[in-house]
Amino acid sequence: MSVRRALTDRASAIPALAEAFREHGFDGASIAILSKATGLGKGSLYNFFPNGKEEMMGAVLADIDAWFRAKIFVPLEEGDDPEMAIRSMMAEVTAYFRSGGRVCLVGWIGLGSSGTAFAVRIRDYFARWIAALAQCLRAGAVTPMQARTLAEEAVSGIQGAIILARALNEDAVFGRIVSRHEAALLNAIADRGLHASQG
Repeated sequence: MSVRRALTDRASAIPALAEAFREHGFDGASIAILSKATGLGKGSLYNFFPNGKEEMMGAVLADIDAWFRAKIFVPLEEGDDPEMAIRSMMAEVTAYFRSGGRVCLVGWIGLGSSGTAFAVRIRDYFARWIAALAQCLRAGAVTPMQARTLAEEAVSGIQGAIILARALNEDAVFGRIVSRHEAALLNAIADRGLHASQG
């Protein structure tokens, strides 16, 4: 098998691995379950992921991180238009939720017993999201303290909305909660802009 083919096969297995970990958890996802989910034999799985489940989970987290870096973190950090960046963040997060990723895998792993194995990566994921959103709010003239508070509330609110929507089996819950947080973030920017113009 060529190196390119091997890399392609490894990459194509990651979404199925993510779904298996979401459904069964890290500890509950046996190699047999992961093999069935991906359609790959155990030998092929170990060929692509020699270090076993930890490497598989690491690959899944790296894939999630790459998506959030491109779609969420960088646009918030580099956006010239804070309002547009926030609207884009909420739209992308909503699309991610509705694409089938009903539980944020990073957040779920953080709550599970296996979270300690990936603690640094999980911490960095949430820390960067909060910092990027706070930076975007500061670019919209929101004070540093308020920006940090709003960013923490929005990120925790989004994570909570994902869990609540799944528990209630009601996607609309997610949309309502996200809309409220989006309005709070945009109102903070609008209020600061109004104060600046009046000053």
